[in-house]
Amino acid sequence: MFETIVALATPPLKSALALIRLSGDNVFEVVSKCFSKDLTKVNKRDIHFGFIHDEDKSIDQVVLLTYVKPHSFTGENSVEIISHGSMLIVNQIIKLLLKSGARMAANGEFSSRAFLNGKIDLVQAEAINDMINATTEEAKDLSMLALKGENSKLFKPIKDQIGEILASIEVNIDYPEYEDIEETSKEKVITVCSDIVKKLDELIKQGEKDKIYKDGIKIAIVGKPNVGKSSMFNVLLKESKAIVTPIAGTTRDVLEGQISINGVPTQLFDTAGIHDSNDQIEQIGINKAKDIINKADLVIHVIDDNDIDMEIATFIKDKKHIDVYNKADLIKDKKEDAIYVSALNNDVKPLINKIIEVMNIGEVSAKPSFNNARQLGLLKNMVNNLEKAIIDAKNDEPIDLISVSIMLAYNSALDLLGENNKNDLSDEIFSRFCVGK
Repeated sequence: MFETIVALATPPLKSALALIRLSGDNVFEVVSKCFSKDLTKVNKRDIHFGFIHDEDKSIDQVVLLTYVKPHSFTGENSVEIISHGSMLIVNQIIKLLLKSGARMAANGEFSSRAFLNGKIDLVQAEAINDMINATTEEAKDLSMLALKGENSKLFKPIKDQIGEILASIEVNIDYPEYEDIEETSKEKVITVCSDIVKKLDELIKQGEKDKIYKDGIKIAIVGKPNVGKSSMFNVLLKESKAIVTPIAGTTRDVLEGQISINGVPTQLFDTAGIHDSNDQIEQIGINKAKDIINKADLVIHVIDDNDIDMEIATFIKDKKHIDVYNKADLIKDKKEDAIYVSALNNDVKPLINKIIEVMNIGEVSAKPSFNNARQLGLLKNMVNNLEKAIIDAKNDEPIDLISVSIMLAYNSALDLLGENNKNDLSDEIFSRFCVGK
């Protein structure tokens, strides 16, 4: 029996309305204790209008939605209370519901119950969290495909194909006396497993390409003092966030800003000018700049003349980076194939184009993709195990040894969808969700 859980599903801020969500086997009994109508006889999805009251005192006038299992998000009896959006009222209602027999939901517990009750698989559950955290339309669209089940629909035939070849081998091993059973030859193992590996490689390639739209990139803007780093930062950000003066060393701390480049969430870092300095405060800023460089996915090295700073060039040589010449309007002898911009004139288009090229940011696909670390890791495990099965088959190893690798691949396929060890997975995955989901 699932006990009744409760949580605020809308942000904990003053607003016109708030939504309080409950789910559990005895949810109608719990809510009836503090609602002006008896819900214990509810047998269908319905809308109710009435009052939440604490004994003789009315707390709020609410709209209440009831969902009868299994026709709810969690697959359980559920109630959603739409109250006025004062946090004072919300807290009073939740306190009253706790007094009536509910308990506070843990992070992601509503989604966890939907998963455990078979309403969604693990890929769809992860998509819910991705939808909440999406910062660009492209990231949201990819998450929506997964939430609608398109990813799982694409993957399940691959899982079934692995299961079929594994079952065929197991039947041959367990029942060798039956002559009417088709023998699974090692040649068939090689053919089938090679076909599956090809499909998985395509999924991995697509997922790694699309991963950037969800995770985003970090870009550090570095250079000597007074080369126009802060001006470049402001132009890219399209706001005057960094202080810009002709005085070298104006920027002493790291400034951050968020932009979107072709739908990819991009975190920009404006850093202190890197040079030899005896100023203790300035040196702290320089050390911070070097730390940001180490963490960045891409470094933009800003130069204001034709001479590259070799100290900085040496420091970033092992990082993915772009050398960009600022103050292009003042540079007469321009190098071929170099990137020239003018932050003063808001002309940074060549730099943005180069970022798109270097980071391989193309148009986001309209295809389902497995683009988080857990999913990609399991897909790669499947490939590794199937490739081992192919090698063993080519080396004429015993068929029962070959089946071990295929079984490992099949278990990874089950793990991907969450069909193995449901209870073990839920704590890890759903702890990352917000409480109301």
